[in-house]
Amino acid sequence: QIQLVESGGGLVQAGGSLNLSCVISESIFMVNSMGWFRQAPGKQRELVAIMTTEGRVKYGDSVKDRFTISRGNAENMVYLEMKNMKSEDTGTYYCAYGRISAVDEGLPEDMNFWGKGTLVTVSG
Repeated sequence: QIQLVESGGGLVQAGGSLNLSCVISESIFMVNSMGWFRQAPGKQRELVAIMTTEGRVKYGDSVKDRFTISRGNAENMVYLEMKNMKSEDTGTYYCAYGRISAVDEGLPEDMNFWGKGTLVTVSG
């Protein structure tokens, strides 16, 4: 069973910063996409950022210029640096893994495996 485990969520002040990390137990695709999606209560799950093994990146419009995604050298880790956080960033952040083509549209339904999520709350 492939597992993804997120860490780093918590409470942060508006305008502050928070970093998330995710580790995957194993990879089944030679090339792949790993990324972050978030979901607020009553809202659809949406793209935060996704990155391929070759370094292609796609960001959700609402986080461009504030968040940065990166992949670990071992390619079993993915990170998210969040800066200048806003109240609308509040939600559960999920790490996800899929085929490399998932980066094209950044759709949640294109991801194959998901972590349980980590809660991020922005106070303001």
